[in-house]
Amino acid sequence: MTGEDLYMDQIIVEDLQIYAYHGVYQQENEKGQNFYVSVILDTDTRAAGKADELGLSTNYGVVCRFLHTFLSEHTYKLIETAAERASEALLLQFPHVRQVTMEVKKPEAPITVPFGSVSVKITRGWRRAYIACGSNIGDKRAHLSAAVDELLADRKCRVLRVSDWVETTPYGGVEQANYLNGALSIETLYTPEELLELLQAIEKKEARERKERWGPRTLDLDILLYEGSVMDTKKLTIPHRDMKNRDFVLRPLTQIAPYEIHPILGKAISELLEEVEENGEKHVLL
Repeated sequence: MTGEDLYMDQIIVEDLQIYAYHGVYQQENEKGQNFYVSVILDTDTRAAGKADELGLSTNYGVVCRFLHTFLSEHTYKLIETAAERASEALLLQFPHVRQVTMEVKKPEAPITVPFGSVSVKITRGWRRAYIACGSNIGDKRAHLSAAVDELLADRKCRVLRVSDWVETTPYGGVEQANYLNGALSIETLYTPEELLELLQAIEKKEARERKERWGPRTLDLDILLYEGSVMDTKKLTIPHRDMKNRDFVLRPLTQIAPYEIHPILGKAISELLEEVEENGEKHVLL
């Protein structure tokens, strides 16, 4: 748990009435109807509460006006889409808000049987992720810096920390040039699968070719950890399956997140590094 997670408070708005034009049918888009929106904003109100200073919090009046404008000026077929886009817009607009739970109610929906209301309720938020970076072709430092710049330019990512780049020998038995390796800490609105797609697109921009396992590459970006996620699919495994054996991953990661806990092994990153340095392969050139 990080310091910012110690106080996760909530600002709640219930049943904000918005006349808007969301619906599958043409008459809904033309005539419009009333929607009622409730939001729970997960944030830290401690500083504002102690100082009695609105500027240290999230102004719920501004939130209400923002939602009213956003949902009345945009038109979507589905209230699922309305909730998705409005939640993302809130998270991008209000920097103190870490997570949004939003319910969009549609009491005038065109349903032919008696009902009270229909609604969609979702939760979206910023999630911490750690990314390993490596390069051993061309201008290695430039490739790594380009990856950081691409993430900085993406509004759905916040780059929090960047480790030093360390020179390392190749891993996996393929004869090739030495690497520069490092690690990044980010917050993101992307799901793990969406983040993977983004990282692969960045690799492609740097002319990454996938010819040989553990072979040379202009840029390699791997998701190591993703807040709240343990998964193993054909495309993606989190935590990274082999990170515990790689000093060239653990050393830069320890620099930026020594006390982060591996969710399966239950050990801090710094502990895993100690174990590899005592008993594992050595690839970091000191």
